[in-house]
Amino acid sequence: MSFTLHSTDSTGARRGTLHLPHGEVPTPIFMPVGTQGTVKTLHPEELEELGAQIILGNTYHLSIRPGDEVIRRLGGLHRFAGWERPMLTDSGGFQVWSLAQLRKISEEGVRFRNHVDGAEMLLSPEKSMEIQANLGADIAMLFDECPPYPCDRAYAEKSMGYTLRWAERCKRWVQDHQPTSGGKPQLHFGIVQGSVYADLRQQCARELAGMDWEGYAIGGVSVGEPEEEMLRAIEHTTPYLPEGKPRYAMGLGTPVQILEMIERGVDMFDCVMPTRLARHGVALTPDGPMHITNERWKDDKRPIHEESHPHVARFTRAALRHFFRAGEMLALRVLSFQNLHFYLRLMAQAREAIESGRYAAFKSSFISRYQAHQLL
Repeated sequence: MSFTLHSTDSTGARRGTLHLPHGEVPTPIFMPVGTQGTVKTLHPEELEELGAQIILGNTYHLSIRPGDEVIRRLGGLHRFAGWERPMLTDSGGFQVWSLAQLRKISEEGVRFRNHVDGAEMLLSPEKSMEIQANLGADIAMLFDECPPYPCDRAYAEKSMGYTLRWAERCKRWVQDHQPTSGGKPQLHFGIVQGSVYADLRQQCARELAGMDWEGYAIGGVSVGEPEEEMLRAIEHTTPYLPEGKPRYAMGLGTPVQILEMIERGVDMFDCVMPTRLARHGVALTPDGPMHITNERWKDDKRPIHEESHPHVARFTRAALRHFFRAGEMLALRVLSFQNLHFYLRLMAQAREAIESGRYAAFKSSFISRYQAHQLL
């Protein structure tokens, strides 16, 4: 069994444990994003210090450089990245949709020119599974087609058809090749598509559930749609997924969005936001985001926040403002540490609230505090 569901709060929030080849992961969980095999600016030991349990790698990017065969020969992505805890790799479908040039989608897969050197490539269900087997992550995502927003029903239906038929091909490849991670069977998650159409989401979820994957993701969200549409896509999907399997909202989101999705029965999240905001001088705190470059912090002797991790709290706001404005890498590292600590601490607090049956009160209290103050 790859997942144990321990409890469900009256709101629908769930507390569980993922059982993966490289260790156990408590849920709800946030996964820091290591697109190129590294979470930007941070050492793996720092991620462990933060309490990161699982990180994400990118199939599309790593297959282009240094190449998945290179990583396989060097011992797999865990060894390559210096990370001994669990890892998840995405299918590459979203990156092909968002980055590739001159895409052509067909039953075969997606032919495109990559964004690095313009070389022509084919990413098919089988190729995506092969790349992820070479990388050796604990969890590999099925190859899917991510529809844009907005799109008409005909396009969404055709796109969902590709995703479901490609999932069947992924299934056959996995059965034939039996990929592993750390000497144990690699897990595979299906991806529910269907754009904003509730019946398509339901159909896709039901059909993927019938294939009996180890987990399921909600894809095609946060692709430009309003937040209410994003949450509706979650609501139109989770009721039709197996209760005893993990649920993963891909590429999401803000702290408030994540708490809303936990309440809707989602267990796993990833997003580039914490480290991306750090690189733009924004620190996340329980009292809202802080723009560290602002003039008002020039002589401020306080740490970013009284609840900051000790690694962050040793620096004053004034010092971090100076480091950032002077172009010192330390500022990016400290703000990245702050923001990932904020996200991971939020997940730990959510798990505790679910266990004690007070998730609704916790969510309401956090959102009220977070949105009450904007430290500009």
